Amino acid sequence: MDPISPLEQALHAARARVLADLVAGQVAEADVVSLVEESIAQRRWWVEQWPDGVAFVAGLVAQDVQDALLERHGRWPLCPVCGSGDPHALDVEPELGPHPHWVCHKAGVKVASVGSLGSATGGMTSS
Repeated sequence: MDPISPLEQALHAARARVLADLVAGQVAEADVVSLVEESIAQRRWWVEQWPDGVAFVAGLVAQDVQDALLERHGRWPLCPVCGSGDPHALDVEPELGPHPHWVCHKAGVKVASVGSLGSATGGMTSS
């Protein structure tokens, strides 16, 4: 069996991390998982064009899915930190960089790494 390329490893890891956050938010329905797969296909092409971007794939896939969900279902993931005021979504930081995490800009805090939202919210994040 051939070893898995670094690109495929990064794409599989990004898929797993974003799916874990979707499961934590109880929004990992078939149509939403399809959004992840669409992003993975687009990002595969993107990294083939710019191989140095392989470390940024997880954050980019998370942002792609977040944007697609906003258009189809609403904000995701909702901030678990702010208990009052209008519900708002977390953002991915850095926008283009390694080690992406979810942040609340309103409270100015890092909530969780992409892929670890369930441990930060007790799996109770809603869409």
